[in-house]
Amino acid sequence: MASSSDTPPSAMALSTGATSYPRKILDYMEGFLVSKTLFTACELGVFDLLLGSQSPLSAEEVSQAIGASLDGTQRLLDACTGLELLTAQQQEQGRVYYNTVDASRYLTQSSPVTLYHSIQYSSRTIYQCWSHLTDAVREGRNQYEKAFGVNSEDLFEALYRSDEEMVKFMHLMNSIWNICGRDVVTAFDLSPFRSVYDLGGCSGAFAKHFTSAYPESTVTIFDLPKVVQVSRQHFVTDGNQRIGFHEGDFFKDPLPEGDLYIMSRILHDWTDQRCIELLTKVHQACKPGGGVLLVEALLLEDGSGPLTAQLYSLNMLVQTEGRERTAAQYRALLDAAGFTQVQVRHTGKIYDVVLGYRQG
Repeated sequence: MASSSDTPPSAMALSTGATSYPRKILDYMEGFLVSKTLFTACELGVFDLLLGSQSPLSAEEVSQAIGASLDGTQRLLDACTGLELLTAQQQEQGRVYYNTVDASRYLTQSSPVTLYHSIQYSSRTIYQCWSHLTDAVREGRNQYEKAFGVNSEDLFEALYRSDEEMVKFMHLMNSIWNICGRDVVTAFDLSPFRSVYDLGGCSGAFAKHFTSAYPESTVTIFDLPKVVQVSRQHFVTDGNQRIGFHEGDFFKDPLPEGDLYIMSRILHDWTDQRCIELLTKVHQACKPGGGVLLVEALLLEDGSGPLTAQLYSLNMLVQTEGRERTAAQYRALLDAAGFTQVQVRHTGKIYDVVLGYRQG
């Protein structure tokens, strides 16, 4: 017979009839309610409306402005107040609402550090894929076909399944680097690298942070022709003299020679085999003494966290071919491609940085 000391604490709690209030479990169970409340308030323009108002607004005024029912608007505003996205005051004419500082800063479209577009993408794309997470775990592959009815054999044909979807994805990338870009580009002193290629540079937000931090360097965004076209039209103006473009598919086309190659949130899209294939091409193109900079959400070596990276890895399952990795796993990929002197910097925010060199 097993002694009580051999019984796991969870089993002991059940066997003794111990009860508690499962606050954490309930919070997790209802987490999607919080997300959709935030998504809906952004989509309806609640935070933009309140930012532009000269004074706090009542639920009736907000409902009329956004074209929604009074009852639904009242409930939405109260929920946003509970989430500390809005502040409510009781005045003579009734209850009125205004933005919190964080709502005005991060949830309105006019803010330079807005997360509005990231929220839109999360609501309309990522959320749809995550509704098939059970299938993704069972099958071990992404869920674009079930979520959107598109073939996912070509990953970026699925990601960029329409011009509208491509622009949404580019806005997502733009908003993330507005929040994290400066910390990432300054994690190492990258000033010795003058000729820089940003592979999959998308909207150019990362390139802008790089050229701002290192004014002697030039950055060339290497991306698919249709992405380059949209980036020129909507994101990178002619005034960005030190940012250029190179059209191509980095798996299929030759890479130009450069001092530094940036891959920000690129390798997590792909299998180890594809990562080594791409890194080997980069190593061959890289000037002696040059390097490669990886920007990713790093998992702890024992797999115990951080939670954000663990959840991102699940997102890679439902959306891509890849996964989030540990620093040691990225080091192994770089070693396999021929890079040496690999260094890691943790920024304290979402994304960390790995730098490897090609020997001179």
